[in-house]
Amino acid sequence: MILTGPSLFIRNIRKVNNHLIKFLSKSTRKPYNNPTSSILKVVTGGFVILGVYKSLYFTKAFAAQGKSENEAKIVKLTSREKRFIRFASVEYDGQLYMTPQDFLESVVEADPRPRLKRKTLSGNDIDRLKDITPPLNQGSPHLFRSLRDKGIISFTEYLFLLSVLTKPQSGFRIAFNMFDTDGNQRVDKNEFLVMEKIFSHAWKGKRGITSEAEPLESTPLQEQYINDEQGLQRRHIVNTTLLIHFFGPKGNNDLNFDNFRRFMTHLQTEVLELEFSEFSKGLPTISEVDFAKILLRYTYLDTDEYDMYLDRLMDRIKEAQGITFEEFYVFCQFLNNLEDFTIAMRMYTLADHPISKDEFHRAVKICTGTNLSSHLVHTVFALFDVDGDGLLSYREFIAIMKDRLHRGFKTYAKNEGWQAFKNCLKQEMKSQ
Repeated sequence: MILTGPSLFIRNIRKVNNHLIKFLSKSTRKPYNNPTSSILKVVTGGFVILGVYKSLYFTKAFAAQGKSENEAKIVKLTSREKRFIRFASVEYDGQLYMTPQDFLESVVEADPRPRLKRKTLSGNDIDRLKDITPPLNQGSPHLFRSLRDKGIISFTEYLFLLSVLTKPQSGFRIAFNMFDTDGNQRVDKNEFLVMEKIFSHAWKGKRGITSEAEPLESTPLQEQYINDEQGLQRRHIVNTTLLIHFFGPKGNNDLNFDNFRRFMTHLQTEVLELEFSEFSKGLPTISEVDFAKILLRYTYLDTDEYDMYLDRLMDRIKEAQGITFEEFYVFCQFLNNLEDFTIAMRMYTLADHPISKDEFHRAVKICTGTNLSSHLVHTVFALFDVDGDGLLSYREFIAIMKDRLHRGFKTYAKNEGWQAFKNCLKQEMKSQ
């Protein structure tokens, strides 16, 4: 048997120790000989061997550790990939898909519904999607809720839909123009599928499979298909619910900007309605505290800090009026314009000047073209005015609103292990 690593290291140390014991035992039989010099040689030799083997062993250990860390870094899944895998409840031909209901739950719930296993779809199930999926002119803010589990959404479409949720109205045109590669103000199915090329190309580049400089336009879509281990990347030609809805059962319809904008508006409205109804329980309003919980639910505040915000709000709201869905919707549209708001407020932040209610109200009007109600502004200030002087603590407000806008994705990706466990526990306590 060949010994390596720690076994070889221990065996050689034992040899040195045995030689030292033998030498000392011989020395005790010759009391008049001074063994100091020889002992020092053996001991010194032992420490040299010890040092060499420690160096070799730990160098190899750290090298192996570094290698494993690099390998883990290469295959490490992003927070969005992990979330898609957790919520995707169906698969077809080795590729995972979300249903419309899965998607809605993934953006408003912390965990997916309990299930024994994923449902495996057949070719007939895929063919039936053409009859189930409504055409684009029948789209509504209830599209995903009406389809429930009668549809499929790929991972790249999931990323597209997530980006829709955070787009301001002004960004709809930019998004459309990115798909409209020939500039004719209409997007066909092949242009829309460029998104598949982009994500598969990025996946390959991240793993060193292809050059980042390789032109996407010259590569057919079929050659971009990837048989990855997770089942996230497109690996076959399937007409998903989104493709059928946009381009028809035969895939020969075009998508114009008005229909594209309407779809994005409907999706944003549907998700916000679902989130609002979670707290309203069928009533026309939610409480100011529930509104605060929605804003704070994606943050990683300590439990004491979280309670401090809610206590501060309850102390300052003397007469609860409630927040209507219209007020909630307008505020969330403002959050989609948060970058513009940040620019508008830059002169205040450079001067480290807190923001008054009038200044806040005016900045929101400039960025979104809509007015926030006085009661909503009062509620926001009651939540984020730290010292009660009627001025907004801007930096803290922006940081928390960014977490809300991105629904925690940017923060989740930063923490793992013990920190992730603590954050998960905090999130669970907030939901109670």
